[in-house]
Amino acid sequence: MLTVASLFGADSSSGIVSRLWLSGQANLITQYHPSFGANYSGPNSFASSSEIDTSRVLTLYSGFRLTDSTDVLFDLEATSGADLSHSRGLAGFTNLDLAGVPNSHPYVARALLHHVFGLGGDSIEASRGPLQLADQLPARRLEVYAGKMSLVDFFDVNAVGSDTHLQFLNWGVDNNATYGYPADTRGYTYGILCEYHEPSWAVRFAEAMTPKLDSPNHLDANLARSRSTNVEIEIRHNLLPKRVGLVRVLGDLTHAPFGNYRDAIDAYLSGQDAKPDIDAHRRTGNRKYGWGINFEQELNSLFRAYGRAGWSEGRQESVAYTEAEQSYSGGFDVRGTRWKRADDKFGFAAVSSGLSGDHRRYLAIGGIGSILGDSGLNYGRENIVEAYYTARIRKWMYAAVDAQKIWRPGYNQDRGPVLVVSFRLHLESALFDSPR
Repeated sequence: MLTVASLFGADSSSGIVSRLWLSGQANLITQYHPSFGANYSGPNSFASSSEIDTSRVLTLYSGFRLTDSTDVLFDLEATSGADLSHSRGLAGFTNLDLAGVPNSHPYVARALLHHVFGLGGDSIEASRGPLQLADQLPARRLEVYAGKMSLVDFFDVNAVGSDTHLQFLNWGVDNNATYGYPADTRGYTYGILCEYHEPSWAVRFAEAMTPKLDSPNHLDANLARSRSTNVEIEIRHNLLPKRVGLVRVLGDLTHAPFGNYRDAIDAYLSGQDAKPDIDAHRRTGNRKYGWGINFEQELNSLFRAYGRAGWSEGRQESVAYTEAEQSYSGGFDVRGTRWKRADDKFGFAAVSSGLSGDHRRYLAIGGIGSILGDSGLNYGRENIVEAYYTARIRKWMYAAVDAQKIWRPGYNQDRGPVLVVSFRLHLESALFDSPR
């Protein structure tokens, strides 16, 4: 996931606006879990034997200002290493950084045209970064992005829990677990996104391509068959004077030839199918939809809190992001100023996720999902707590330790609990940022 807060740009106080942006980052995460109790396992189970794996993500961000209102953005990325259990067996998986297929060869992550339509009013200061290159923006404006993008750079963003580089690592903490945002296995899609901003609120809309269900590495170019519509309203409030507070309400609707859980269950129980097989019951014209709410609140200069809640319909198969139909999460972070480490940060979060009735019955009779499937299911909610400490070692280097405790992994009371410990090294630097 993209983070822009700590990448370096021009000094806005000098009045210089750079035309060119070039920066890079590396994120290395090693995760380990000891063996844990499991009455049985299946093809998509989180491994009950001990594991240790390391993931690596390298990104080169670049951008050029064509005009004072138009940017061209282009990012290259390379991923390598492996995730625990090949990213299977947990709804709230432990490492969002390597959610997709590792590929040590560089690939295009983002390729975007960004244009700002000023609609009058005062200008406000803006943080230059890989998603936009201006140091000032109109307070009232319309922004348009078109091209290859990651929708969670814009939707369901949260200042406390959205950044695997410096904050939490778990899928259910950094994003709303029920938000099936459209993306290939690396997290990217092609689409168009519009954002309308007022001083106290904003609304964003995106239409994007979805992955092919039988080949999730590739996006489906047939928009009549498959497409995703995403809408979010953002409200900036002042419940606490002089403290940042935001609420975001999200809705998404995806058209795709989804499989239907109940059809797969009925076909198996009637003897039509030899095994539960959701893939055999996909039909063009099916729809999957959901909503989410997301808040963040600065309580003082050192302490921030956040929360998310989400729901998605549970009749159609879960193939985007993770397998969850209800999710609730919340937590906080605190800066290390009081122990004389002002650039350090400690964070804590908890997330509880659940399945729809049809989804849990499909897994209970031996069905295999996109990332879950223990050959049986003694259902219970998957509950996770996560804590991290990130220390700034140099201006360009951060090191972190992270611990996650997971009860009922994959919603299964017959497996777990399991403790996952992580160590992270994050490097970042601006390579070139030239004045106009």
